[in-house]
Parts: sequence; structure tokens; C-alpha cells
Amino acid sequence: MGFLPTTVKEMKALGWDYVDIVLFTGDAYIDHPSFGAAVVSRLFEAEGFRVAVVPQPNWKDDLRDFKKFGTPRRCFCVSAGAMDSMVNHYTANIRLRSNDAYTAGGAAGFRPDYTVTTYTKILKSLFPDTPVLIGGIEASLRRVTHYDYWKNELMPSILIDSGADFLLYGMGEQVVRDVARTMHNGFNPKRIRTIRQVAFVADRAYVERLDSDKTIYLNSFERCKADKRAFGENFVTVETQSNLLNAEATLVEQTGDKYVVINPMNAALTTEQIDYAFELPYMRAPHPRYHNRGAIPAWDMIRNSVNIHRGCFGGCSFCTISAHQGKFISSRSEASILREVEALAASPDFHGTITDIGGPSANMYRLGGKDTTLCGKCRRPSCLHPKPCPNLNRDHRPLIDLYRKVRAVKGVKHAYIGSGIRYDLFENNDYLREVVLHHTSGRLKVAPEHTEDGVLNLMRKPSFTLFEQLNRDFNRICREHGLKYQLIPYFISSHPGCRETDMQALAHKVLGKLHFTLEQVQDLTPTPLTLSSVIFYTGINPYTGKQVFVARSQKDKKRQKQYFFSR
Repeated sequence: MGFLPTTVKEMKALGWDYVDIVLFTGDAYIDHPSFGAAVVSRLFEAEGFRVAVVPQPNWKDDLRDFKKFGTPRRCFCVSAGAMDSMVNHYTANIRLRSNDAYTAGGAAGFRPDYTVTTYTKILKSLFPDTPVLIGGIEASLRRVTHYDYWKNELMPSILIDSGADFLLYGMGEQVVRDVARTMHNGFNPKRIRTIRQVAFVADRAYVERLDSDKTIYLNSFERCKADKRAFGENFVTVETQSNLLNAEATLVEQTGDKYVVINPMNAALTTEQIDYAFELPYMRAPHPRYHNRGAIPAWDMIRNSVNIHRGCFGGCSFCTISAHQGKFISSRSEASILREVEALAASPDFHGTITDIGGPSANMYRLGGKDTTLCGKCRRPSCLHPKPCPNLNRDHRPLIDLYRKVRAVKGVKHAYIGSGIRYDLFENNDYLREVVLHHTSGRLKVAPEHTEDGVLNLMRKPSFTLFEQLNRDFNRICREHGLKYQLIPYFISSHPGCRETDMQALAHKVLGKLHFTLEQVQDLTPTPLTLSSVIFYTGINPYTGKQVFVARSQKDKKRQKQYFFSR
């Protein structure tokens, strides 16, 4: 076992004289299951392929990084990394960031804007006959016509702009294995076009042969550009299809004389499938090439954490999780999680503290519909908004049992919860008490996001009264046990529907009445394929057709954010 090669010298040291797949990523190479490039690489490796990784290639020089492995026997793969490159590069007021958490030393400037498109165009110019597969969060959320906040315009599918052959959207644990199995006897485009969770560009003749009963035609890119309501209609269709338990429809979106074809999503991963992906032979460390180049902040943040599930059924309007991971929860087995905890506790640089046991939302482990036949008929984007679904299992006892078993592992002194907790999932205070007494480092993070009902409804978040109750319960538990802990709330300004008067009300309730000093605040960044970005661009709620106020100018956004710090 060892790291996958990043140079020709490393490749030859393995006794290889060729590679099957070369994967390019905008992040530093960290061989750990929290980083998508590592997961994809190890999945391909497990299917018998020789895989090389090229992290953060130089796209400004003679392009030697793109050429060094030559032509792979099967394909190139491209990912921007763990974040959309534009979110990574720019603040909400579109100012260039001075650091990058996914680069050694936290240094900025090691990836281009629109990373997937930039890398893919270079590869297509150098190796025009070699297939390029794109994936990861940037590609996934730009798979259809989308609003780009940084250009302030609609952009077509990233397949059109980049010229990639295939897009593997969503989580890769299943689709990568499916694609890999078609490539054992060579790269077979016809077979890949039949695989779920794959998107590609086709001509009219191909589209006309599709089963009309299982095909949904979206409004074309050109029509979306001309009619904002058409763009909103597309979003509702895409979000609905992404959140179905058993999606069957193929989506087709025309751009000029080309057609983007998006095959339906896979069902949520089974426990066996997610365990398999987490237990591949990762080195669980950054590649040695980064020695003496400074710490990688993203690695320092997760190195002592444990991810226990995928997916989120909260459906928040500004969040990309359901569009990428789906709303149905895929939970790892207790045995798999405890094996990881035991291995972590036994590592020489572990000092007794697990910084996070969580996932997209900390407390959705093993939660879902009580009757899955009802889930199969559901088209709601959220299981919690406008109110919790009566079919939703909210029993936190399996999670509490898991926490207790983690605490019992030899070498574990503390096991904290660093992921956000959904307090609108609580049925009683048993879970909150367990977390406060045993899994809080002194600061518990939650995300009410706002205080005003009109804004919260557009965010798909619960009433602020639930946060106020949480605050009372948290403080009471702390008083009872002599704990001087803090509740750290997270808020967003400039969300569609939020006016300056709403921010004044927020400041009065949070800073004045509740006496919080805010640390976790953000001005909205409208990211692709979210309801918030659609409303931000169109000024219309696509689900109701109603006009929505939007603070678009940087001046208005700055004014709203200032209320977080004003008494």
C-alpha cells in the first residue's frame, strides 16, 4: 500500500511503464476518504486500473504537468476539488481571497477560475482523441444551465463549455464503479451512455431514440436566457428529480444544435456500498510532496474527524448538498465507523481528541422514512420544511449509542461534534443533553440562519422560536451541570426576501434581546443549482411564481451584513 503516483519517477518506482487513468484535481493530493479525488482514484484502483494523480497542475507555463504521463490507456479525469473554484477564489462581494484551505501553506493562486473547464480544454487541445471524464462539486452543480454569480449571467451546462466527453455527477461511490466496469476491455462510450448518474452531449438523432415516457425535456439554454421563468421551471424539475427515492427520468436540455443528456440518479448508497468506499486502502495523509511546504488547512481541520453518513434531507434553499449527495441518508455501519475510530486512536500523531463525528448534518445518522413506500411517492425537496414530515423517523437513540461506543474506544479522551446540528429534528432533549455533556468542546454550533419568518420560509428553515427554545434548553443544561459553554449561532444576510428591516429585526433579537456576539456570519453567495441562486437571478420564487425582493448590489449587501455587528 502506498500513495498513488504523482510523477513519472513515482510511477516507475512502482514498476509501471504506463497508466490507465490520470486524474487532475484543483486540490492538494490528500489520500483520505473526505476528499473526492482520493475516493475516485481508489475506486478505479480497486477495479484493477493503474491510476496517477496530478494535483494542482500549472496551467500557465508550457503545460508539462498535463503532458508528463502521456496518453493514458483509458481516460483522463478532472475535478476542481472539494469546492467550486469560484467559491474557493472569491468572497461574497467578489473580492479575491488571499488564501486557499486546500493548498499547502494555505497559499492562493494554485488553481484557475472555472478549474474544470480550464483543465479540460487544455487536455482536449493536447490529447484530442483521449476521453475526458469530469466530476466533483463544480461539475456536478453546473451540469445544466445555471446562474453564475461571478459573471452575473446564465451559463450553459459545463459539458458544453468544457468539451468533456462525460460528466459523472453527484457522489461517485457507485457511478465510478459502474463506469470502471465498462472499461476493462477499452473505453466504450456507448456503454457509458447507459449508466445512471452520467451526463453527456448528444445530437438530435440520439435524443429522438430515447423512450419518450421516461424523458423530460427541459427548456433550452437559449429560452432560459430569454425568459427567466423558463430558467426557474428548469430548476424545479432538476431539484425534484434529484430528490426522488427512485428516479427514472432522463433529462434533456438543448443548447444550439447540441443536447445535454442527463441520466437519472442512482438510489441512495446502501450501508455496504458506503462502507466499501470508506475502507479502501487510503494512506489517510497528504502526499509526501508537501513536506516543508506548510500545513494544508483543510487537512488539519478533518484529520481527526470521522464522517458517518452522506446526504441531507433538510433541503435548505442556499445549500448544495441535496443537489450533489441527495436527500436520502446513506449511513455507515457502526462496525465501519468504530474501525476508523480505533485506527485513528492508534495513530502516533493522535492526542486523544476526535474533532468531529458527523456528516452534512451531524444528527441525521440512520434517519429517514418510516414507510419507504411513502417516500417513493414523495416530491418534497425537504423532509423538515415547512414542517417535519409525519413519516420521518427522528429517533436519535442509534446515534447516541454510537457516540457512547466511540467514547469507549481506548485512546479516545474526547469526541466532539463539529458538524452543524439540526435542532428541528429533536423530539426531546435526550440528544441535546448527550451532546452538551459529552461531545461539546465548550462551543456548540447551530444554524438558525435568520430570525424573520418571511426570510426563513424562503430559506426553508424553521421558525426562530425553535432556536430560542434551544437556547433556553442549552443554558439550563449548562447551569444544572456547572458548565460555562457557549452556543454559537450562524446567520446569513442578503438572502432573497431579506430587506434591511429584516436585518434590523435580526440585530434587535439576537444582539439586543439574546445578547449574542456574532462570530459565524456570512453574506449570501448564490452558488449554482440552488433555489437561492435561482431567486437571486430571477427575482421570482419558481415554486410559487411570486416576485421576491432581492438585495443584489454590493452596496446593499454590505449594508445588510453590517447589522451583524451593530448594537
